Amino acid sequence: MPAGTRAKIAVPITVKYCLYARKSTESEERQVLSIDSQIKEMLQLADREGLEVVTMKRESHSAKETGQRPVFNEIVEELKAGKFNGILTWAPDRISRNAGDLGKIVDLMDAGKLMEIRTFSQRFTNNPNEKFLLMILVSQAKLENDNRGINVKRGLRTRVEMGLWPGVAPVGYLNQKHIDKKCQIIIDPDRAPVVKKMAHDKWSGRKIHQWLKFELNFKSVGNHNMALSNVFRTLQNPIYYGTFEYPKQSGNWYQGKHEPIITKELFDLVQTQLKRDNIVRQSKEFAFTKLMVCGLCGSGISAEEKYKQLKDGTVAKYIYYGCGRSKDRHCKNPYLREEELTEQLVKIIDRIDINQIGIKMKFEEELKRHNKFNRGVLGVKNNVLAHQEIDLKTYAKYILREGTNEEKRELMGCFKSKLKVTKGVVTIE
Repeated sequence: MPAGTRAKIAVPITVKYCLYARKSTESEERQVLSIDSQIKEMLQLADREGLEVVTMKRESHSAKETGQRPVFNEIVEELKAGKFNGILTWAPDRISRNAGDLGKIVDLMDAGKLMEIRTFSQRFTNNPNEKFLLMILVSQAKLENDNRGINVKRGLRTRVEMGLWPGVAPVGYLNQKHIDKKCQIIIDPDRAPVVKKMAHDKWSGRKIHQWLKFELNFKSVGNHNMALSNVFRTLQNPIYYGTFEYPKQSGNWYQGKHEPIITKELFDLVQTQLKRDNIVRQSKEFAFTKLMVCGLCGSGISAEEKYKQLKDGTVAKYIYYGCGRSKDRHCKNPYLREEELTEQLVKIIDRIDINQIGIKMKFEEELKRHNKFNRGVLGVKNNVLAHQEIDLKTYAKYILREGTNEEKRELMGCFKSKLKVTKGVVTIE
């Protein structure tokens, strides 16, 4: 060693750990306990071995899919930023069950950002053999997970081929609890007659929903009211006449062993009725529906068209807005003409809180569309409008009076205040 030089002494790098706990694939209750027990055990390990834990993170997302865990992604970014350089976790499969996330971890090791991974019984550093072992253990966890999914699908396929319903019983049926008849569904004596009446009565889905809620106070097995969407799903479910498709949209149909509630002929009649109702519902699009609430009962505001033949022989069309009566079928809130509603909205624009950024973007899109039309269709090159600052509320009033239904709905989506309609008067909540 030349005179006057000093030997360089390697200073060990201090490892600062992030304690990472992620749920297992067990039941929800045991998953919570799993996270708590992981943290308890790993903190005891850190205390016993003098490990410095600088942060602690919990994760409840599955590790099967790459890049789908926000907490894991946060850990990766903080490793890159140097906030810590070690991971303390219960087992290798807590970190990853897919090759994509494992690759990120290995890359961080190769880059020197991640010095060590400590588990309850193992230690992995930037060593070829230890990294190889880490990859084997994670791959084994992925293999077990994949096999578990295959086994579950095989079991469900066997069940449906036997005519057994592969899940929670639909409304009107109950899951059989006897061990020797498990996986079978049986008639629910309380709810099956209601389902049968739903199919027999030629009511619309909305009327059935109101009947269930206000007259019967109908509850599911879980003691919940039946939502309108669930009413339609029930009426469209072929399980009630004895057959079912699994998986959905697969084209694989099975004859069930359960007792049907209705006949195939009645089911087909119900579908015809639903299609007719659906055509009526979808053919009408109104500007302000589902954007305001009734001031008397809190139901949504709906709309309907009325036609009147005039003395000159022509027919005038009027649109009326009123309470949808989803919460109170006897609500007395009167109807309001669309023209009157529009003028009330125009008058309160100056008093309402609006998302000016949203409206400004809409105006800029309209300006671009106008200039593009002038250049591309009319051939106008020198008469292009430049962007200017405008009174956005004036533009909003223009949209309410002259815009299309779609433009009006987009504008109403920029309103921050809630609107109520009470006895023909629109108010700000």
